Amino acid sequence: MVIESRSMLRWLGAVGLAFFAAVAQAMAPIQHWETAQGARVYFVPATELPMVDVRVVFDAGSARDGKRPGLARLTNTLLTQGAAGLSADEVAARLEGVGARLGNGSQRDMAWVGLRSLSDPTRLDPAVSLLADILAKPNFSAADFERERERMLVGLKALKARPGAVAQRAFYAALYGDHPYATPPEGTEEGLAGIERYRVRDFHRNYYVARNAVVAIVGDLDRKGAEALAERLTAGLAEGRRAPPLPEVRPLAEGRELRVPHPSTQTHILMGEPGMRRGDPDYFPLYVGNYVLGGGGLVSRISQEIREKRGLSYSAYSYFLPMARRGPLVLGLQTRNEQADEALKVLRQTLQRFVSEGPTAEELEAARRHITGGYPLRIDSNRKILDYIAMIGFYGLPLDYLERFNERVEAVTLERVKDAFARRVHPDRMLTVILGPADKASE
Repeated sequence: MVIESRSMLRWLGAVGLAFFAAVAQAMAPIQHWETAQGARVYFVPATELPMVDVRVVFDAGSARDGKRPGLARLTNTLLTQGAAGLSADEVAARLEGVGARLGNGSQRDMAWVGLRSLSDPTRLDPAVSLLADILAKPNFSAADFERERERMLVGLKALKARPGAVAQRAFYAALYGDHPYATPPEGTEEGLAGIERYRVRDFHRNYYVARNAVVAIVGDLDRKGAEALAERLTAGLAEGRRAPPLPEVRPLAEGRELRVPHPSTQTHILMGEPGMRRGDPDYFPLYVGNYVLGGGGLVSRISQEIREKRGLSYSAYSYFLPMARRGPLVLGLQTRNEQADEALKVLRQTLQRFVSEGPTAEELEAARRHITGGYPLRIDSNRKILDYIAMIGFYGLPLDYLERFNERVEAVTLERVKDAFARRVHPDRMLTVILGPADKASE
């Protein structure tokens, strides 16, 4: 959900030039402390604009759904549908009145609610009070519960018409099996239909607590002001405790091919295995190596072999998605149905060759140069800085993660890439999901 203010958008346009001049400067160091209730706070002062961005992140994603897929997202969605006796329309009107913007979301690891406001206390203070009520005093009314659950069910039906989404759901289910990461964040029809309203209240009571929260703040505040803001946001939350660690992800024991029937005009192919976690010691050699393999767009090996040389696909790629536990390594493409077998063969050959030989010295140098050269774009807005410090806080990464990012990329050598890929990537143990016409699909 996003609630936007026209007054804020007009104001942003007026100060845009000043902002882009300011973001060229390096960001200030990340400051860290805990609130009285035990919430972890990460703060970066940014005084170039009279604005404050704040995000409160909870270990409350779909990995905590248990036997009720969709519970985490339904709970997170309902937070913004009214709080402290105010309806969603009344909350929206009050935010509009002070020129603030509210946002929220949930994925597998985390759920969050955030706010963007002008730093003028006459605007910031009421906006923060509203956010505190949303976090601690959601209405969870019966009417809102039924409406949002029905909306999610309609959304699931729409997903069935999107072959990419169907393939991804099948991929995660097959890759993670009985691990919580197999649960789709958007839920399942059976899971949503079986959720009672009290389950939402219980989920909120268990997971939306101070010790399970990370508060990320970027903007026009000093340390004292940031401390006061974090205390206000978390004072109404129960202290609670942190969610227990998720189970480890088991590696795949053997390769597997899963064909999913779907009346699509193209065949969608996803191939992969459990990859790496946030803070993984092999993160940088795998990240830089993957830029050469399939993360570097048109210059990557996969794109060159599949798209440029053979014209088998418009989009072919690979990426690691690190999470609290081992997120997936994914290689993917879409191709014409009659070309699917050839495209998959080339994808497998390209991966096997890269794991066996690694990148060339020229490819590695180009990857390092591109990644480090793009560093300023990583922190060229308060929103991007907020994204990073929320991630750093949630996953417990070093406070100097951004400061030393380029240094760690530059330290990646050919030997480190080859070693990491040889140990961590197993072409013979990949899960392959092939979604396409029924006459070519069988499980």
